[in-house]
Amino acid sequence: MIESPAPGTLSRMTIRAALLDMDGTIYESDIDWRALRAAIDLPWDGRPILTQLADLDDDARERGTAALHRAEADGAANGRIIDGTHQLLDLFHERGVPCALVTNNSRRSAEIVLARHRLRFDLVLTRDDGAAKPDPHLFTEALARLGVAPSEALVVGDAHLDAIAAKAAGVDEVILVDTPTWMREHIPEGATFREACDLREACEIVSELLDPGEERA
Repeated sequence: MIESPAPGTLSRMTIRAALLDMDGTIYESDIDWRALRAAIDLPWDGRPILTQLADLDDDARERGTAALHRAEADGAANGRIIDGTHQLLDLFHERGVPCALVTNNSRRSAEIVLARHRLRFDLVLTRDDGAAKPDPHLFTEALARLGVAPSEALVVGDAHLDAIAAKAAGVDEVILVDTPTWMREHIPEGATFREACDLREACEIVSELLDPGEERA
């Protein structure tokens, strides 16, 4: 793991695309994922809930999927933007860096969140567009559509799923923001990332990556 470096210690890189997660990174849906899993009798084993649901019999999968959709709809309608989201997006937009939202949530939920909070992304990919994280498909698809190589991309997320998918997609530069302890234990050995306690610190890391060594107020 790479801890967040002190200001002035990062080497310059070319960031030509930023791939951002939604839930837990820029948006707080207030879904209690562990409680939801318990309610539909799913263990916490680090796998995405949709992957777990696929292993159930038809009746249990139908009930679990319905519970997931209800929770996601409520979260999209009633959640809130995490402090620092607009600052981070503005930073990328001001530098001309295209931003893709890459989420394991549904397209319907993503569209509601973006409309409610007036968030602008150049590309939005959800689980409705292919295999969800930790599969690298959504990241590789985003990079292909943006015409950007993995070596020129930055991933900003909060979960082990983001770190695993980024590594599999060949994206070396990853910032994990305020990752919960119960997710940390599922980050595989050898996954490299920078840590930020919140999005404001993530903005500082991004600024340093874009302009290393500059003095900041």
